[in-house]
Amino acid sequence: MSRVRGGAVLLVLVVGGCGGLAVRQQVQQEAPETAVGAPRDLLAEVRAAAAGGGDLIEVAPLVDPAVADLLEAAGRAEAAGDLGAAAQALDEALALLPGDPRILQWRAELLLAGGELDEAERLAANSWELGPRLGELCRRNWATVQLAREVRGDPEGAQRAAGQRARCEVPAPVRM
Repeated sequence: MSRVRGGAVLLVLVVGGCGGLAVRQQVQQEAPETAVGAPRDLLAEVRAAAAGGGDLIEVAPLVDPAVADLLEAAGRAEAAGDLGAAAQALDEALALLPGDPRILQWRAELLLAGGELDEAERLAANSWELGPRLGELCRRNWATVQLAREVRGDPEGAQRAAGQRARCEVPAPVRM
């Protein structure tokens, strides 16, 4: 039973971290504009930067059922385009698990999408400090920092964050 619950929680975290079309449409309306005036989908940019890293192993700890319910509610709210309700559910989850790096990062991404750049960068950095500092979560941390700095108009800081993101991948050892 606990193995099934653990698998279900992992699925919720993976699915909850993926943005739906409705979320992208809402974020595009609220997102900062690019130099040519087109709105940016910052949630999609963070998640695209984190995808495809070639990580072989991701460790996801078991989550308390109450927290799992809140994460599921946040995922549903985000998929429905209600970023405020998603943020509220994540805040409640953080009240129960204040140092969870995955929840901190998800919350940072919603702050970034809402234009709260300083707080988004702070939470992403906190998530990185508490997290594995490798793999997909690490890439999401530094992509959030990079985008916050880009939107803020700090190209040098954004470039440093991009360099940090590149360090999130450790190549597999060569076996002969």
